[in-house]
Amino acid sequence: MIKPDFRDGLIPAIAQDSKTMEVLMLAYMDEEALEQTLRTGLAHYYSRSRRRLWKKGEESGHVQRVKEIRIDCDADCVLLIVEQEVAACHTGYRSCFYRTLDGKVVGDKAFDPQAIYGKETHKTER
Repeated sequence: MIKPDFRDGLIPAIAQDSKTMEVLMLAYMDEEALEQTLRTGLAHYYSRSRRRLWKKGEESGHVQRVKEIRIDCDADCVLLIVEQEVAACHTGYRSCFYRTLDGKVVGDKAFDPQAIYGKETHKTER
């Protein structure tokens, strides 16, 4: 197994849909998150804002079932190819990349975040 370079303690982790190949999100992993992901088959990340390990979908139920993990040429970024339940983005969109740089929304809402989280969620909470 190729060992990822956790030089700064964290490594970027991109989640991509296994069927559509749509990029769903970017998060970060530490060694524990990668170990938990490998052990359980469910995506785990390190939350920089909460400063702790978190399982994707722990609040929403929108888990990511990991089908494959790839590593880039420098071993400093991983790609998780996943089956995504409902949506990846906490704002209610399937992908976190639901808008263009000029603000045009190009994605569709998959769920109402207020119904799940009980609050408006515009800011990234990772």
